[in-house]
Amino acid sequence: MNNNAFKISLTYNQVLDLVRQMPKKDKARLSTELAKEAVDKRLSKLLSAFKTNEISEDEIIKEVEKARTEIYAQKQKN
Repeated sequence: MNNNAFKISLTYNQVLDLVRQMPKKDKARLSTELAKEAVDKRLSKLLSAFKTNEISEDEIIKEVEKARTEIYAQKQKN
């Protein structure tokens, strides 16, 4: 990734128009990254709701598998 960063304000519709112009491969990559971000946020929210160090390994494994399933399903849609 390039270290030169530009910050501009865009509306949702402007971003959507830009995404629609992207090649399919780049759209798929973007979709995957957005899905990962959403899963990370949901998992963080879930973990903060418990606010305990007593989560069992089985619960963690179940949530990870759930997240992987959601990511896989999202990839299959695209």
